[in-house]
Order: sequence, then C-alpha cells, then structure tokens
Amino acid sequence: MKPTRGKTPKKTPRRPQQTNKAKDPVEVYCRLRPPNDDQTDVCAEVLSDAVLLLRPSETARVNRIGELKETQHTFKFVFPPETSQKTLFDMVALPLVQDVIQGKNGLLFTYGVTGSGKTHTVQGTPADHGLLPRCLDVIFNSIGELQAKRCVFKPDKVNGMDLQTEADAMLERQRKLQQDLLVPPKTPTTPRRNGGDDWQNFPYVADPTKVETVDEDNAYAVFVSFIEIYNNYIYDLLEESPTSVPSTPRAPFKFQSDDGNGIAPQSKILREDMNHNMYVYGATEVEVKNPEEACEQLIKGQKRRRVAHTQLNMASSRSHSVFLIRVAQAPLDPEGEEVLQDKSQVCVSQLALVDLAGSERTNRTKNTGDRLREASNINASLMVLRTCIEILRENQTTISNRIVPYRDSKVTHLFKNYFEGEGKVRMVICVNPSASDYEETIHVMRFAELTQEVEITRQKEVRFDTGLTPGRRKANQMYREALENFERGEQDANFLLPGRPGYSLGPPWPCLELTAASDSVTLQNLIQFLVDREACRRTLCEDLCRKHGVMRTQLLDLEKNNIFLRQEMESLQEQLTGKGKDLERAKKKIENLEYKNEVLRRTAQLYDEEKKEMENELKSKDHQISSRTAESRRLRQTMKAIEQTKDAKWEKECDRRMKQQRLELQNKMWVKEEKLRQLKEIVSKDGKRRAKSPPPKPTAPPVRLNHRRSRSASGDRWLDHKPVCNLDTETVLQPQLKKKMTVSVPDVKNIKKTDKYLLTHQEEDSQGEIETKLIKGDVFKSRAGGHSVQFTDIEVLKQEAPPESRKRSASEDIEEEHSGDWTDVETRCAIAVEGHDRRASAKRHKV
Repeated sequence: MKPTRGKTPKKTPRRPQQTNKAKDPVEVYCRLRPPNDDQTDVCAEVLSDAVLLLRPSETARVNRIGELKETQHTFKFVFPPETSQKTLFDMVALPLVQDVIQGKNGLLFTYGVTGSGKTHTVQGTPADHGLLPRCLDVIFNSIGELQAKRCVFKPDKVNGMDLQTEADAMLERQRKLQQDLLVPPKTPTTPRRNGGDDWQNFPYVADPTKVETVDEDNAYAVFVSFIEIYNNYIYDLLEESPTSVPSTPRAPFKFQSDDGNGIAPQSKILREDMNHNMYVYGATEVEVKNPEEACEQLIKGQKRRRVAHTQLNMASSRSHSVFLIRVAQAPLDPEGEEVLQDKSQVCVSQLALVDLAGSERTNRTKNTGDRLREASNINASLMVLRTCIEILRENQTTISNRIVPYRDSKVTHLFKNYFEGEGKVRMVICVNPSASDYEETIHVMRFAELTQEVEITRQKEVRFDTGLTPGRRKANQMYREALENFERGEQDANFLLPGRPGYSLGPPWPCLELTAASDSVTLQNLIQFLVDREACRRTLCEDLCRKHGVMRTQLLDLEKNNIFLRQEMESLQEQLTGKGKDLERAKKKIENLEYKNEVLRRTAQLYDEEKKEMENELKSKDHQISSRTAESRRLRQTMKAIEQTKDAKWEKECDRRMKQQRLELQNKMWVKEEKLRQLKEIVSKDGKRRAKSPPPKPTAPPVRLNHRRSRSASGDRWLDHKPVCNLDTETVLQPQLKKKMTVSVPDVKNIKKTDKYLLTHQEEDSQGEIETKLIKGDVFKSRAGGHSVQFTDIEVLKQEAPPESRKRSASEDIEEEHSGDWTDVETRCAIAVEGHDRRASAKRHKV
C-alpha cells in the first residue's frame, strides 16, 4: 500500500528511457517580505499574480562592472507583502495536506537569503500561525473522530508501522503512564531567546479548514518528528535524554537541554528502508492526538534549535530544520470496531516541511570563527541542492543521463525520493525587497526559474482492496446505539436490532454500453472492475477460511476442555467413594510436595544468586578482555610506528650506501679509462714501429668442433614436450634422448611414466633469429600420491648466419697490413677476427 519507488537511471545509457507516466513540474511560489520602516530603496516589485520585477540599486550599478538591467521572473504565483498567512496556506500547503490524508507524500521547503522571512512563513507568530501549525489544524480537523486509540499504531524503527490490538495498546499505555509517574518532574530552566514561551503563553487559535475526502472506514494516527541539519550532521530535536556529545568536533556551542545538564544530542545517520525510501535512523517519533500536543513538540524542538545573532538577523537560523508529519491509516475489521490486524494494509504518508537556512556572504555578515564555518556549510548544502536540480533538468531536457549527486549533502540525500517520484514537491521563495540584497536575490531567482523546469513523476493513487462493506463504521455505531437503547428499555418489544456490517464485493456494475466500435474506455473500465471484484472475492474467501479455522480451533478447545472436565469428575467421584486412607495419603503427599517445592524454591534462589555472581564475573572478564584488546591495539600501533621509522632509516642508509658505491665505481671507471688511454698510446706507438712487418699469423682457437655431451644423454625416461607451433632448427647442439616420449600436450598419465621433463620453447630475439630454450626438470612423486615437476636447468640454442666475405687481392691485403691506421686495440682485434674468418672459409672451399 506504500508508494512505489522510482527507478534510478543508469550511469551511461545511450538514450533516455521513455516512460508513459504522468509528470508534474515543481511548483515554485514567491512571497515578498514587507519592507522595514527605514527602507526607502527597494529592488523588488510585484507586476502581476505571476511576475516579479527586480530592479538593480545604485550601489550595485557602481560596484558591478558592466550594465545591469531590470529583470522579470515568472512563478506559479507571486504573493505581495500584504498577503496573509491564511491565503498563503490555502494556495500552497492545503493541497499537500489533502494528498497526505489520501496516502500520498508531500515536500514543502522555503528558500531565500538570510532575513527574507522563511521561518516566519513556516511557523508564523502566536497571533497569526504559519504553514506548519495550519497543516496540523487541518489534519486533525479532518480525522479527529476517526483516530485510533493511542499505541494501536506503533513505529517499527525502520520507517514502517506495526499494528497492535486494543488490549495490547491499553497495556502499553498503562506501562508508559507508570513510567511517567516514576520519573521526577524536571527543574524549570532559563528560557531561550527563540520565542518558545510566547507560544506557550498565547492562546491557541486553530484553523477551521477541513478536508472532506476522508475514508471513514479507516483508522488514523499522526506522528511528528523534528530534526535539524547542522554542519551537514543530523540531530534529533525531540530526543528526551541525550547521553553523549556529537561525534563531530564541530559543535559550535554548548547545547542547552530541557533538564539543564548541558549535554548535546548524538548525531543521527540516514538509512534506506525496504521500499528504498530514505529516513533518519533513531529519530524520535511522537504520536499526537490534537494540534496542541503537536505544537508542544514544535516548541520543544524550537528551543533546542541552533540560532545565533548576525549582522543581518537578530535570530538567524544556523541549521536546516525539518518537521515531519506522518499519517498512518489502516482499514477497520468487518465489524467496524478495531483496526484490521494486517500490516500489508497499512498506508503511511509523510508531509515534510523544511525551513532552509539562508545563504550568506561574509563581506556583509562579517562572520568569524564558528559563525563563518556555519555559513560555509549552509552555502555548501544549498549549492549541492542547486547542482542536483541542474542535473535533473539536464537529464530531462537532453539525451544525457548523469548521476545526480544526492549524497553530497544530507538535505538532498534525505529528500531524494521526492525528486524520483515519491511525492509532490513545492517551493516557496522568500524575497527581501531591500536593495542591499539585490545581488543575492538575483541568484535565488535564477535557481527558482531552474527548479520550475524540473518535472517529477506523479505518485500513484492509494487504494484499499479489502473487500469489506463500506460504511461499516457508521453501521457499527448505529448497532451499538440501538443495542444500548434496547437494553435500557427505550425501544419497543417488536423492534429489530440492525445487523452488523457484512461483506460486499464492491460497487455496482459500471455502464456496459459501447458508444463506438473503437470504444476502449468502457472495456478497460469493465476489465478493471472485474479485476477489483476478483481481488475482493479472493480476500473474502481468505477471511472466511481464516474464520473457519478459528471456529474449528475453538470447537476443538471446547471439546478438549469437556473431556478433561469429565475425567476430573470421574476421578473426584472415585476419591469420594474411596476410604479415608486415600485422603490421608493424599494429605501426606501434599505435605511432601510442599516440602519439595520449598526445597526447590530455595535451590532456585541459590541458583539465581550464583547466576548473578557469574554474570558479574563475566562482566569483569569482558571488561578485562576489552582493556587487553585496547592495550594490544595500542602496542600494535606503536610497533607499526617503530617499524615505519626503522624502514625510513634503512631507506636513507641504503641511499647513502648506493651513492657511495656509485662514487667508487665512477672512480674505478675513471682509472680504467685512464689506463686504457695510456695503453692506446703505447699500442699506437708500437704499431708505427712495426708497420713494415706483417702481423703474426692467428692461431686456431682451442675449441673442439664437436658439440658437448648434453645432460639429457642418460638412461632416464624423458617426456619431450614440444608444442605444435615449434620449428626444427639446424643448430650444432641438439638434445639426444634415448628413452623419450614426445607429446604436444602432456597429461597426468604421461608424467607418471617418465623421470625427466623437457620443454622446448622458441621465440624471436632482437636480431630476428630464432632462439630455442630447452627447459629441463625432474619428476618427483608427491606425498599425496601425485607427481610434481621441479625445473633444474635451462639451455639456450641460437642459430646465427655467417658474415658475408668477398675475395680480396694480395695487394689489398698487403696495403691493409702495412697501413699505419691501426690506432687502437679495438680496430686491431676486429681486423684479426675478420682475417681469421676469411682464412677459415678459404679452407672450407679447398676441402
């Protein structure tokens, strides 16, 4: 029965999702504050019922670079300064109250610069109430006689409602009454400066407006809660006994509670219920039965709200206040007496009245310290609200679908469900016509125009499909009145009592006449009527089955009691007809049982005392464990800090040693380069002396041409793993495996049958040649019965092409040999190697 939650858009969709749901724009109203007596220069003027004119002041023209023009801004309605609170309420808040009574949600918040009259619009004065007291008056005027008894509806602390029977509710009321009697009366404290005593001393004058569209077959209950959002932290203003200070160190001043102990309340958190609606977890919800009780809670919270004196306002709100009115309703049972004990039939609607703190500029307020931090947090939260509105408008008007940053502020996070289609949203823009507020008012007007372009999905209508006869409350009242008159003898003997309300399948059949061949409205109405009637019939059948079961259970209980009574009667007759000895024996047995009962009672008392001692010991042990845990955590942090310090020292030491080694290596390199330079000079001089003699004949390297014997040449069984993509190369060194098993993909059976493992891997080196790696390993049998491979050796086989050579004449060789351009050791070595290769190739040609 609760409103369904709108779907959150995806992060990066290609196109916006098309929906056929009806949407309504956010309705924005403007209220102009009356100018002060000493104000002569005003910047705002009402042109019509929907247009407001802003005219820049002379100061703004001088200080602003560029030309400033008069601007006109359009709203749903513009209220002039002489507008009364009653007129404003009837046009803005009364439709929201009607929706709340019908099971729909509503959000109304005031927006504007500081000192523009937002708090006055919401709360008003004791003589002329604002929007909030009038909303309470209309709600209780409409459901006054239809309210359920106190404690029948009970909050389940997860944003839902539980139901209790009349008997359970009465017990809970008695228990609360006893607790209130045990609590000592509070000591009166010094009154605050926010006007709470004025409300208490002034007589309460209620608004007589009443909503006519109220379902009389439902029972209603009203719950109120009052919170404030201060420095982006949520505090409960109705909390009875705050026991701890806020977890944030940003508390501006010492909190003044009702009992005068000066302890600040604990900050609350936001959570999401099973229907994906946001709520303040742990906030106090007080059930009220009349407007006076609700206003008492409002005054109580207003005393605790944070206000301060600034240059622009004597009592400036330093936080955003949120007053929540929750109306719970559920249908009555078939007899029209008590609430139907079915939690699925409970509907909870909510009306949120938000008094946003005004935006401020530091150059005007001259705030410092805590006031400056409060102003910065207020401006930041209002900026997040504006950002969310801009992104919502962009998502609805363009093909983009950006994520709306609701979580950046507690205000937007708490009311994000309203912007996603969970209720109707309305805004009242409060404007101060003072010329000094022109620049800030311009920003407010732009935000208001932007908000009017946002559309919100219309909430579905709440319907109760119980299948019960309508008008059962009145029928039950008539039945009781007639029964009382009949018992007093005021009715005739032939008077027939009216029957109790029964069951019904719903309203009569709709019109079935088809007006045209394409008339689909009549068919849709008929289909919907049949669906509703089938649902009612199903509900009635379930209720009938339930009553059958209850009746059957009662009959079985009566039969069991009857059998038990018969057995008792027979046993009593036997005892009466027996002898006197049975009576004496029974008396002795009773005495023994009483003695045993006394022993058991004393034993139970001893056990209880022992249990208490063990519980005390357990508490002491838990305390010791917690203290040891804290000590170990502290030691762990200390050791971690020491470890970090040592790591930093070792890093510095390693850097120092690396720098020292680098210097040593640079010195060694310099010495080697100096020696090499001297050697080059000696070799160049010696080469000039021996230029006429031919160079010595190079000797053949002492290397055997035959390849070495591979480690694979053994008697072990080898598993040769050659992938299919490998190529055969003609390298000199090749593995020789006597007992081998060549596979492309090895399995467990192949590994079990071998002792050695050889994996052939090929890849291309930097010169474009194929490089073959022979990865060798031993196969071992594991303790678990399997086999494992341990790699022990890697052999690398490379294939290189011989360098190109050409025939050279003897004269060229002699010229090169006798040339005097051997300037260094590297040149001489290169020429010697080249000559050796040329002679080796010549020998191969001869063979």
